[in-house]
Amino acid sequence: MSTAPETKPSVLLVCVHNAGRSQMAAGYLRALSDDRIEVRSAGSEPAEQLNPVVVEAMTEDGIDITAATPKVLTREAVHASDVVITMGCGDACPIFPGKRYEDWQLDDPQEKTSMRSAASAMTSNTGSPG
Repeated sequence: MSTAPETKPSVLLVCVHNAGRSQMAAGYLRALSDDRIEVRSAGSEPAEQLNPVVVEAMTEDGIDITAATPKVLTREAVHASDVVITMGCGDACPIFPGKRYEDWQLDDPQEKTSMRSAASAMTSNTGSPG
C-alpha cells in the first residue's frame, strides 16, 4: 500500500494580460473541478488589475474571482503544470518544450456582450458552470 500523497493534475491558463480570458477560464475550471485540479493562470504581459467587466460577468455566473490578480508567466509555473492552455496570444505566449499545450482561439473580450461569447466558448471546452 502506497503512502505517497496523491497529486492533482494541474492546468496553467495563459493569455497576454491575465486580466480576462485566462482568469475567466481559471474561475470556471476551479468551480467545475471541485478542487480536483490545481488551476493556475498567468500572462506574458500582465495587466495592473482584472478587467472589471470580467469580474462582473463571473459574479453573474456565481463565481467569485475578486481575489484574483494578474500574474506574470514564469518557467516555474509552466514546469509545475501538466497542461498549458493558451488563449489567442500567439507568439506573445512562449512555448516551452516537453509540455502538453492546447490553444483555445478566443477573442479578447472587452465588453459584456463579448464576455457572454467568451464564457459560452469556455464552458463548451470545460463543461457548464454550476
